[in-house]
Amino acid sequence: MGFVPIEETHDPRPTNKLFALRWKHEHLRFILLGAILSFAITVMFTSLLHRAAAKNVTLVDDGMTSVELTSTSNVLGFLEEQQIQVGPNDRISLLPTDPLKEGSQIVIDRAKSITIKADGKQQAAYTTEDSVGGVLKELRISLGGEDRISPSLDTPVTQGLNVAITRVRKEITETQHPIAFKVVKKQNEDLTAGKEKVVTTGKNGLVKFKTERVFENGKLVSQKLIEKTVAQPAIQQVVSVGTKKKPEVVTLAYKEPAGDAQVSADARTISLNGQSVKIKKMLTNVTLTAYSAGLASTGKTKGHPEYGVTASGAIVKEGRTIAVDPDVIPLGWWVYIEGIGFRRAEDTGSAIKGKKIDVFFESEKYANKFGRQSGFKVYVIGPVKPSSS
Repeated sequence: MGFVPIEETHDPRPTNKLFALRWKHEHLRFILLGAILSFAITVMFTSLLHRAAAKNVTLVDDGMTSVELTSTSNVLGFLEEQQIQVGPNDRISLLPTDPLKEGSQIVIDRAKSITIKADGKQQAAYTTEDSVGGVLKELRISLGGEDRISPSLDTPVTQGLNVAITRVRKEITETQHPIAFKVVKKQNEDLTAGKEKVVTTGKNGLVKFKTERVFENGKLVSQKLIEKTVAQPAIQQVVSVGTKKKPEVVTLAYKEPAGDAQVSADARTISLNGQSVKIKKMLTNVTLTAYSAGLASTGKTKGHPEYGVTASGAIVKEGRTIAVDPDVIPLGWWVYIEGIGFRRAEDTGSAIKGKKIDVFFESEKYANKFGRQSGFKVYVIGPVKPSSS
């Protein structure tokens, strides 16, 4: 008998994998919609949280004001968020760790570079001060009562500003100077002509000067006289000048001198340097010294009102002026000094007595070198200088 296969009368049951694929296919749209909805809810929730954490912060940066919205919690985070750099010399109103809240304000003062020249040196500085006065206070630079500053203390500070301080010092000094006494000459009929007699001795006075000197940065820039006081007035010297005619000079007879001065036959006219000259008298063994118009010889300087003025009133001149004893050689008379030449008696001196003559030289050094020399012959001629004609 043969085998007859038995056929299945219904479809086989599907597997789990096929069932999952069929379910995913049928519900894919719902899955996608659910994912999108979940993402949107997450974004919205995050945004709500972000908005809830965000705050308005006022930023004042070098005078420029703006309001920024931030969710950072402190100042450092805000600066990083806004990409704001703060230099080492800049000044910020809050610490980096200070927390931020709604309405917080951050002020940044930007440092400016300036140059200050004072006390002989120049320095560069960075400052956040608003005025020059604030900068000096910050740097502990003080000003004296007379000091000057440029620009002024209330000048606003700008980038690259140059500040210069001039130190001013005033100094008051007092000096003393002598007042030379004046010589007053009065005629005296009882005194022989050519003679003088001191009636009242003169005395120098004393004047005090007060001077103000101004120094800027250690250098003298000006000085002025602010006070002049006569501490002691000068006493004038009164001198009697004789007007009484004196008897005629008797010419002495003497031997013919050696050298270039030869006595003529009548003993009153002699030859001096080949020139015939009438003389009044001859002095022998005369001592010569020398002087100048300077301080060492006369006690006067070039600023003195009587500097270079002789007792006769004439101005000293080298090659002409000599100082004599008026009792021996009258003032105004000419003489011939052997080895020296013609000279005129124009001056006197306290140490010039008898047969002694002081010869004037411009150079004080040469006058000192001249020293004291003796043994000279001097021919007294008279008030008129001999003419070469």
